[in-house]
Amino acid sequence: MRTILAAALLLASWFCLAGAAFADSQNFDRIERGRYLAVLADCGACHTKPGGQPFAGGLALQTPFGTLVAPNITPDPETGIGTMTDAEFLASLHDGRGRNGRRLYPAMPYPAYTKMSDDDVLAIRAYLATVAAVDNPVMSNQLPFPLNIRLAMVFWNALNFAPGRYQPNPRKSAEWNRGAYIVEGAAHCGTCHTPKTWLGGDKDAQAFEGATLQGWFAPDITNDSRKGIGAWSKDDLVQYLKTGANNLTLASGPMAEAVTHSTSAMTEQDIAAIATYLKDGDAGGSVRPAPVAAGDNAMRAGQAIYKDNCAACHRDDGSGEAHLFPRLAGSAQVQSDDPTTLMRVVLQGTRAVSTPSRPTAPAMPAFDWRLNDAEVAAVLTYIRNSWGNAAAPVSSGAVASARTSLARAP
Repeated sequence: MRTILAAALLLASWFCLAGAAFADSQNFDRIERGRYLAVLADCGACHTKPGGQPFAGGLALQTPFGTLVAPNITPDPETGIGTMTDAEFLASLHDGRGRNGRRLYPAMPYPAYTKMSDDDVLAIRAYLATVAAVDNPVMSNQLPFPLNIRLAMVFWNALNFAPGRYQPNPRKSAEWNRGAYIVEGAAHCGTCHTPKTWLGGDKDAQAFEGATLQGWFAPDITNDSRKGIGAWSKDDLVQYLKTGANNLTLASGPMAEAVTHSTSAMTEQDIAAIATYLKDGDAGGSVRPAPVAAGDNAMRAGQAIYKDNCAACHRDDGSGEAHLFPRLAGSAQVQSDDPTTLMRVVLQGTRAVSTPSRPTAPAMPAFDWRLNDAEVAAVLTYIRNSWGNAAAPVSSGAVASARTSLARAP
């Protein structure tokens, strides 16, 4: 009898241990999935201040309406989200309502995150519960009066926000739908790449046609052949998202951050799905303007300035050097309607992203000390209208404004 009882107890103990191990495995899998989903959603880019602790907040986000500071989303119970319930976390990402129903500003991209499934959102929550808790109080709302009154978001949401989960398109492949879910939801690409109304809402009819933010122009990522990615192959797009570089261009500025924290860490399958979705979009049909005449004074001056300052890297024919210096001939960014990024790069310089597969991060020096406003305008006008390019000339007044704005930027 004692032998039978001992065997029964041993068997029961084994089942308990096996059940606990299974539960731990399931819990680990959920946390790991949440970690990856946080990569897709690029949570770390906004909620981690340079030099700060992961997800502890404090990064200032410059908006057209004033400054917002990303909050602490570590599990610290006092200054983070340690006491936030699952229901409150879901409401934050799906409805723009935080703890105690407090309305959020769309700098936290809930208009895109609303498309994520409940299970995916709660997996992120499970992962964030495992990161190091950091005591870091953050005053997120630094907008001027009356924009600092959160109740105004009731009216903003009524005009600009449509809550609801992503609904797969049955006429498209599983890969396409996965790409749509990432682009429209988790990765919130439209938050940067879709033009905004004067209220800051997305112009849905112009989705992904490019927008200006924080002193950069997030380029057109439609299939427009001149201003978008229409001339890119699917492989070009995959390579760019994975490594930050391809034969045409290199990622810098905010896109370098997105590549570092998000796209370079995505699976090959998810990057391919994003490319499939984006390359299946409308080809667009922007009208090619007449290029500025080669005999124009700005073009003649710009050609000389280009020869002295730019040709060594970008070559006389604007072909650049693959993976080192962007190609200017036929470049969509060069021919964009908004030259904000071009002026910024010439004035302040920039550094391309470094990724594990392409660790070299080529840099372009600043020319603000060397070229005056008229000279910057001339060389950009020349670049935008040479080697088959065609775009509006850049004025010295626009360069002067950009120089002043950059000097004032924190």
